[in-house]
Amino acid sequence: MAAYGYVRVSTREQNEARQLAALRQWGIGTGQLVLDKQSGKDFQRPGWMGLMERLQPGDLVVVQSIDRLGRSYEEILEQWRAITREKGADLLVLDMPMLDTRAKGQDLTGKFISDMVLQVLSYVAQTERENIHRRQAEGIAAAKARGVRFGPPPLATPGLAAALREYRAGRLSVRKAAAMAGMHPSTFYRRAAAISPKKGKS
Repeated sequence: MAAYGYVRVSTREQNEARQLAALRQWGIGTGQLVLDKQSGKDFQRPGWMGLMERLQPGDLVVVQSIDRLGRSYEEILEQWRAITREKGADLLVLDMPMLDTRAKGQDLTGKFISDMVLQVLSYVAQTERENIHRRQAEGIAAAKARGVRFGPPPLATPGLAAALREYRAGRLSVRKAAAMAGMHPSTFYRRAAAISPKKGKS
């Protein structure tokens, strides 16, 4: 029987040190640590897929927190069942000792309690993520209502104002006005349309 530690961070900029430290403190050696640096939106990850391929009945998978298994209620439950039922391995969540299948063995009541706790926790985790996204969306909408602009500022070019005047007056075509503004015709056309719907001759 082997024990593996699984670590996941969502981006290459995030630091996995806290997860690694927790797993090493528990007793997982460096050679048994599996690391993925990418989003948890799906499980097409090299580390995770390799771990699942070599996992044998009686092995143990250790994670620091339940959300390392996935980012949604359904994914967490799916991976939990894949490990404990399809692979016949055990799973331990360090920050939630109740989620430890090793002590359950063939105890049907123990397995039921563990599965029930998992479902509650994974549901709570997903609900909190959805609430965070909702609050972010509401904050952005409120900021836009106050006139806050998002995204990069409009590109300013020295000849843009003059080119727009000539274009709106119909004295320059899109191509000539774009050349005057120092930008591609399609870019100038989009900029002119965004600033004013009035168009000159093309």
